Amino acid sequence: MSAPHGFSHWLKNLDRLVFRHPRTFLTIIVLATVFFASRLPDIRMYSEFSDLLPQQHEYIQLHNSIRDLFGGANNVVMAMVVKDGDIFTNEHLARLHRITQGIDSVDGVNHNLVSSLAHRTVRKVWLTETGDVNSKPYYDPGHPDMSPEALAQLRNDVRADARVYGLLVSPDMKAALIKAQFNEGQLDYARIFKEIQDLRDKESTEGVRLYATGQPMLWGWVYSYLDQLYVIFAATLAIMLLLLVLYFRRAYGIILPLVGILISSIWGLGILSLLGYNLDPLILVIPFLIAARAMSHGIQLVQRYYEEAEEAETSFEAAHRTFDSLFRPGSLGIVSDAIGLLLIALGSVPINMKLGVFASLWAVGVIFTVLMAVPLLLSILPKPGPAHTGTTLDKSLFSRLGRMVANRTSARYVLSSAFLFLVVSGYFTSWVQIGESEPGSPILYPDHDYNISSKEINQQFPGSEELYVVAETEKKGGMKRPEVLAAIEAFQRHMLMDPDLGGAKALPNLVKQVNRIFHSDDPRWALIPDSEAYVGGLMFAYMASSPTPGALKEFVDTDDRIANLVFFYKDHQATTIRRAIHMAKEWINDPGNHVDGLEFKLAGGVIGVTAAMNESAYQSNMLIIPLVMVLIFLFVAGFYWSGHAGLIMFLVMAFCTAVTYAYMGITGIGINVNTVPIIAVGIGVGIDYSIYIMDRIREQTALRDGDLNGAIAQAVQTTGRAIAFTATCLIGGVVMWVLISNLRFQSDAALLLIVMLVLNAAAAIMLVPAWVARFRPGFIAEARFHEDGVVHVQSKPAQGGQAGSS
Repeated sequence: MSAPHGFSHWLKNLDRLVFRHPRTFLTIIVLATVFFASRLPDIRMYSEFSDLLPQQHEYIQLHNSIRDLFGGANNVVMAMVVKDGDIFTNEHLARLHRITQGIDSVDGVNHNLVSSLAHRTVRKVWLTETGDVNSKPYYDPGHPDMSPEALAQLRNDVRADARVYGLLVSPDMKAALIKAQFNEGQLDYARIFKEIQDLRDKESTEGVRLYATGQPMLWGWVYSYLDQLYVIFAATLAIMLLLLVLYFRRAYGIILPLVGILISSIWGLGILSLLGYNLDPLILVIPFLIAARAMSHGIQLVQRYYEEAEEAETSFEAAHRTFDSLFRPGSLGIVSDAIGLLLIALGSVPINMKLGVFASLWAVGVIFTVLMAVPLLLSILPKPGPAHTGTTLDKSLFSRLGRMVANRTSARYVLSSAFLFLVVSGYFTSWVQIGESEPGSPILYPDHDYNISSKEINQQFPGSEELYVVAETEKKGGMKRPEVLAAIEAFQRHMLMDPDLGGAKALPNLVKQVNRIFHSDDPRWALIPDSEAYVGGLMFAYMASSPTPGALKEFVDTDDRIANLVFFYKDHQATTIRRAIHMAKEWINDPGNHVDGLEFKLAGGVIGVTAAMNESAYQSNMLIIPLVMVLIFLFVAGFYWSGHAGLIMFLVMAFCTAVTYAYMGITGIGINVNTVPIIAVGIGVGIDYSIYIMDRIREQTALRDGDLNGAIAQAVQTTGRAIAFTATCLIGGVVMWVLISNLRFQSDAALLLIVMLVLNAAAAIMLVPAWVARFRPGFIAEARFHEDGVVHVQSKPAQGGQAGSS
């Protein structure tokens, strides 16, 4: 007996074992469901910022090493913008101070990394009559009633300080910036968001607008929409129930798919809890899709059961035939789903690793919760009367469609049209960007308060998106070396050649400013001294002038060995990031810029972190998507013991994936850590349709003793119609995210899945039958029923035909 035929017999024996003890297997499934249900109360729903970061990437490792020293990517930027006049009035300055104090008291803030014109760490530095360097805060809350002359002097002092003017106060003096870094970890984003929103509501008034952006605000907005889950869930359930009622109009067809989705969801969420993973709000579309996919398998089973019940004498016999016919392609489809999901874990981002593991186990569980449970339930239920499903119109439509694709001439036109569509799609795939393709956050809509805040802040200031570059010396005190400071200044000048760079902050600027102050504020002395001791004296004088400890902490570490260079950009679009990183590497890798004992390291801040995420997304996309397609090809080829079977599935996946990328290019959806899993899932879930229809054509060919055209027409009329309905149900399972969710990412992800589902359903109903009709693959055309009831390929040694079974 050949290996594939032996495998087919193993499946046949499994079929007999399951239906020999239906109540035993149902009891095991019920007990497992009770166990998983007991784990549901332990599920936690929150986002962990570190889960979004590829922890092995060199930029993220740098980010982790400096975030407590210089700050990370968890920062809030708030702007106070006045409509009339400028901010230099007693009322506006008092308001700025209250806002600054409010931000400094928010839960989780790093008090040493708060910056504002009204904060104690932002100080005016000057030379006293005795030759000492002194400093004081620009704003003294103990003397809030300043005279017009004092306000004018403050305005002039700010304009003369390059560390404040343009960076914390806008060039037109109408806006002031408050920046705050937060201690990374499991921050309470909802609490941070509420405290800042309360502050905005309290301090906003006529003529004064407050804008806020940054990662904690972004995640706070995400959490604020969690209540929409209940509305989306209720609407999705109502849609699915309506579709089932319209399609089946029978109790089994309505109730059993819903039972399948319930049991499957309990298993999936129970597995999530057992693994100790959190449920991230950003990935909720995937669980909804898996649950809907479980229901679609249930629909296929009940639909086939009704067909078998018309010929079978008992409900048990009809259920047994249904299980025998659909368990094989159904389990293969589920394995394809699981492959697409599991390979997501190969990405370097922890959130995708968690998603890949628990979602693939959830998908595999569908084999037991639906493919086994539904037929077993049907076997012990009474046999229904004749089933009247669907309308004459849709049956007639699929009947005509089946006859069309079964015709070899029509099949040629279908395949030619698909090839042309594929070529056109290839052009638009070149439009797809790695990373974000527009300013602001793609998680929210362009007209959202968060993106409006980001736009307003970037119009008023050099930029709220920061790139950190670390300069590190081998020995303590290395930052005092004049050649080191000169190299940092040269690097800074090189980066400032980028027209999208709004400004920069680094130690050389501070040293030059203090040196100028020591020389009667003469601009000619705004230069780097040529003595290490002199540089050290200037740095010490600046620290001594400030009563606040750690005056230099935003520039260097306590050993004066590591310095942070900050560059301000107006957005973190993919093009902006690529140019910034390219320019930095270009200067760093130039041997002419080398200084002994000095090393520049990339990259921290929002720009550096996003650059790492983009590079990781690109690598994941180049690895995961081809690997999903190759493994599904191998599984299908092995399952049917035919390379041609694998080739058909590979071509369908290639077509649908190429058109999906074209859609992404046209609509501006970029490839990032969030979209790569969606594409992988879409491939795995969508290919089920092609597997189902290919297997049905093969079975019908065996039943009709080689009548391939009749088999194709019958398969499209029956299974093709069921595929159209199950695709509609899957779309119904995620469409509410498009219509209701205020989170643009969830809406875009759902829309992307809908596009892939439509493409895969169309490919299954049109392309697969057309390919079979045109090329007549041997594993289908020569399929016959063996005497033991197993479909196999009839041997034709005289014609050099394919032998074996599948």
